[in-house]
Amino acid sequence: MTTITLYGIPNCDTVKKARTWLAAQQLDFTFHDFKKQGLERATVEAWLRQLPWDVLVNRKGTTWRALSDERKASITDAASAMELMLENPSIIKRPVLDKDGKFSVAFSDAQYAAIFGL
Repeated sequence: MTTITLYGIPNCDTVKKARTWLAAQQLDFTFHDFKKQGLERATVEAWLRQLPWDVLVNRKGTTWRALSDERKASITDAASAMELMLENPSIIKRPVLDKDGKFSVAFSDAQYAAIFGL
């Protein structure tokens, strides 16, 4: 049986699109709101084993732009990116999809159709 967890925040437009797509395909999934439910270090470590840290850190969003130049310059590797993501989950590019322990970031119809073989 496939297990699907979608990580994000409910008011993000891209997360809304991903949730709508999963529901339209009648796929059972768990939504994890990482602003309300938080993030475990082990979860972020698992993401970083499969995904590059610079894909997970959203450097185009308002959260990144609000960081000091010094803080931005300090994010140079997976370890520093993980600390930033745990401190401030809003910095994570959304959504993060976990399908049976395989992770992907962002959403498009084509991307999800490929992931789910549809």
